[in-house]
Amino acid sequence: LLRRGVRHAYHHTTWYGQRLDERGLGPDDIRGPEDLVKLPLLEKNDARGSIEARTSSAPPFAVVTKITSGSTGQPMVVSYNAESRHWRDATRWRGYGWAGYRPGLKAFHYWGFGQPIKDRKTRWKIDLDRKLNRNLYVDCTGRSDEHLAGVVETFARYQPDILVSYSQAGAQLARYVTRSGRRRWGRIPTILGAERLYDHDRAAIEAAFGPAFETYGSREFMLTGAECEAHDGLHQAMETQIVEIIVRNPDGSTRAARPGESGEVVVTDLHNLAVPHLRYVNSDLAVQRAPSRCACGRGLDRIGPIDGRVLETLRDAQGEPVGGTMFAVLFLYLVDHALQYQVAQGADDRLTVRVVPIAGGLPPAAHQFIHTFSAKYLPGLPVTVEELADIPTGPGGKRRLVLVEPKA
Repeated sequence: LLRRGVRHAYHHTTWYGQRLDERGLGPDDIRGPEDLVKLPLLEKNDARGSIEARTSSAPPFAVVTKITSGSTGQPMVVSYNAESRHWRDATRWRGYGWAGYRPGLKAFHYWGFGQPIKDRKTRWKIDLDRKLNRNLYVDCTGRSDEHLAGVVETFARYQPDILVSYSQAGAQLARYVTRSGRRRWGRIPTILGAERLYDHDRAAIEAAFGPAFETYGSREFMLTGAECEAHDGLHQAMETQIVEIIVRNPDGSTRAARPGESGEVVVTDLHNLAVPHLRYVNSDLAVQRAPSRCACGRGLDRIGPIDGRVLETLRDAQGEPVGGTMFAVLFLYLVDHALQYQVAQGADDRLTVRVVPIAGGLPPAAHQFIHTFSAKYLPGLPVTVEELADIPTGPGGKRRLVLVEPKA
């Protein structure tokens, strides 16, 4: 499949034809995954600007076109052919099946909504498809107690067999259920995606609903990895993608991440011949794992945990990178006082910790802990704590927990 994809991209797209020629490569020089390092990385900005040049001049042509949610600030058009679509559906159902989701079960999707569909025929087809497949979609964009109370009522009336949710939205809903004592259902498996699933969020979801299963994917490729019942990393969709975890060296070169090391996720799509993605850098970070067989017995390679986004890397006072996901630990100490939080670093390096208190404002001890925590991991940086009524979600209902503005 890899050789087929490289051959097709070389002969039928100007982008990859030129890139291989520039390196003195022909399609037959890529024989297996170990040869992928010979190909250039496809950075996100290059991907956005090269869609036409990467679109195949020969069949199979695209039959599906979507737009990513733009959670990094810049949406991108994604198109793929029918074969790719069928593989995406198959791997999604397999991954969801590990959580117990089977076609025909009643599913409650607590998900983000994109642009409203104005075409009545298209809207009718979508509504009919959801009804026939017993899927109920509820917008997770609002996170106020009033909104969450309405979601809980709808959830209880629908009595779903499975919950599919954005990770952060599901965690906040779960905390509201526990805090308000409104659980009126039994054990319901929960499939989480679109955002990182932290350990404390997993615990909250399992207390309010049932076992939590993390998934990892994107509009570009759909499901890249999914957690099985062993909950030990995410099994890769190896039939549809080749996943690399890379680390950039100071001289600009790259290398494969070592086991246990975090690096950038690079994906090669094996079935999208309409608009090929070879070595696409998707701006996510994940932990490399040593090859080993999962306790579940499946032979698929695993990655994870997913370690956030490249854009979530903070800077210390010396300009050295510090993983912003460490602030998830901070929330463990604020969970009794805060509904939401967000950490932002400006171009001047100043940190702003935004918090939505549960009631009556943050106690002085919580303020002090935020400053102490920040000083420990990012010494020398000024810190401001803001108490807000709400922290707006971004595109598609996602809320980025760490925002970093590039230095001027």
